[in-house]
Amino acid sequence: MSVEAFRREARGFLDRTLDELIRERPGVDPSDQAFRHAFEDRMCRGGWSGLGWPKEYGGRALPTEYIAAFHEEFARSGAPQGVNTIGHGILGPTLLLFGTEEQKRSFIPRILSNEDVWCQGYSEPGAGSDLAALRTRAVRDGDHYVVSGQKIWTSWAHLARWCFLLVRNDPDVAKHKGISFLLVDMRSPGITVRPIRQMSGEQEFNEVFFDEVRVPVENRVGEENDGWRMAMAAASYERATYFVPRLVRMEEEFRDLVAIARTRRRDGRMLADDPGIRDRLARGFIDVAALKVHAQRMLDAATRHEAPGPEGSYIKLLWSESHQRLLELALEILGPEASLGPQEPTARRRRMWQRDLLFSRAETILAGTSEIQRNVVGERVLGLPR
Repeated sequence: MSVEAFRREARGFLDRTLDELIRERPGVDPSDQAFRHAFEDRMCRGGWSGLGWPKEYGGRALPTEYIAAFHEEFARSGAPQGVNTIGHGILGPTLLLFGTEEQKRSFIPRILSNEDVWCQGYSEPGAGSDLAALRTRAVRDGDHYVVSGQKIWTSWAHLARWCFLLVRNDPDVAKHKGISFLLVDMRSPGITVRPIRQMSGEQEFNEVFFDEVRVPVENRVGEENDGWRMAMAAASYERATYFVPRLVRMEEEFRDLVAIARTRRRDGRMLADDPGIRDRLARGFIDVAALKVHAQRMLDAATRHEAPGPEGSYIKLLWSESHQRLLELALEILGPEASLGPQEPTARRRRMWQRDLLFSRAETILAGTSEIQRNVVGERVLGLPR
């Protein structure tokens, strides 16, 4: 099948599936968590997950240009982001790289089918940007680890069936060395999840408490005390291929904003003709163009099953800060109208500019703060001294 034929097939599936769900759930906002989960389930059942993953584990092993075409059509369709993007975008690639054959055979198909939603147990109240300072303990007890501690800002923990968790096995070695990477069943006794309400009104983040939770040793990825290597690979996926759909969606947001600027007038002239607005739109265009180049490189590397390197840090840094700038410009263009809700009349393209700006405050923090990303770029990309 040619790329264009594949693109048409993807566009038809996305449009048809989204329209069906909107008809079945009249009045429900497509950004609603239940709606997003339902759409993601249908997408997975239709075979639109794991596009670049090996066929032996249920993927489709498609070349980069097909994956890029799908992401473009996904963004253009107005389809909502799923609730299992952590499973599809971070844990899946990490398992394919580091997991045992048994772990791959057990977990990968259930990610592809969306049967198992995953969350990521990294940040703690005293270990956010300095992740290696984590204190959640895992004590070996026969063929189990006994886990106790707390995680915070855990996206989708209230919906997740599984969590990939960083724990400390050895407190007496250098802090980067005594860490392991565990796969934890969220239905295990001793786990408590408390949602955190965000200023946008949503409840995507959570606190998670572990009180002597027993985790089978066979659920450890990699060797004991070698979890930092797994964590850095997962973080690289999070800062790279995990963001590809977001980068493509940002391009669509930019196009919508340009269209809005061409219809709004202020002081007797079109906003798109205002020199200040034009300069900021030009900056947005440059940001989007640069991100597209980086996204293509990340897709190329992912198709070759290569772990992303430190370049993921500057992609994440550029995306998060440029996305905030774009949304700030949107609110300036729209003015008070931004608080009224969706600006587009069509049900499948609902831009919630004010809500998105509020959420974007987290984007320079999640997956590593901008300050940390600059350190990574300086030390590991530019070779600057510590």
